[in-house]
Amino acid sequence: MDSSKTQEISELIYNKIREKQEELKAAYQASKHQIGFFYIDDLLPDQLAKECFDVFPKSSEMRCLKSIREYKYVSAQMDKHHELLENVLYAFQDPKIVNVIGDICGIESLYADESLYAGGLSQMAHHNFLNPHLDNSHDAERERWRVLNLLYYVTPDWTTENGGHLELWPNGPKKEPVVVESKFNRLVIMATHDTSWHSVNQVMVDRSRCCISNYYFSDAPLKETDKFHVTKFRGRPEDTFTNIILDLDANLRMLVRKVFKKGIRKNPHVYKKDN
Repeated sequence: MDSSKTQEISELIYNKIREKQEELKAAYQASKHQIGFFYIDDLLPDQLAKECFDVFPKSSEMRCLKSIREYKYVSAQMDKHHELLENVLYAFQDPKIVNVIGDICGIESLYADESLYAGGLSQMAHHNFLNPHLDNSHDAERERWRVLNLLYYVTPDWTTENGGHLELWPNGPKKEPVVVESKFNRLVIMATHDTSWHSVNQVMVDRSRCCISNYYFSDAPLKETDKFHVTKFRGRPEDTFTNIILDLDANLRMLVRKVFKKGIRKNPHVYKKDN
């Protein structure tokens, strides 16, 4: 990773956020009682965002996750990919960016995650999807609460008709979602807690929606009612059979975690750096 390039990019991100800070704070506060979120368009210079897309890895160079829960491609092993992607990803971990986002969201203790636990790169190609789900509540060691999800989209000319858009379910996964388009050069920040159901609708075109993502963690949960939970999936409102299967799946995994606090295997989706 080129630290000077990362610093240069973090300055661009920070200045853009500061420029809109009060507007973003108002957007987050207005949605905080359900699923707090806001987004920033034109985050980086278009050419830089386009370069991120141009050097994004092919799906064959990423890990495929395909099940009844989801179908997508992911990678956290950043040293296998173009250095620019690592520079941009870690720019979001600059302390001044973490602090200003903490101010916007009213979160006092907020930490970036150098290990990229469940973060990094994601790509959703034709027919890929992500069913409604709650992110698991903690980091890998169950020491800090997962509280914010940062999603930076870099696919040019991505339209509504393409699908592959973020869906927030403020009234639960049996109601109607709020669709937040995965527009080029858009950063979306959303809260994660025990009712922050979200999903990605199916990609309808033979193209890939590419995303650079980070999670932020905290010493305390966002809601007093939050309790430890594993990632929990559901089907869409009309998918009764899928809901039954995924409920059983979540209950079984929760049972395992009651016996084995950190699970029976480590989540492989972390950045394994050479010491």
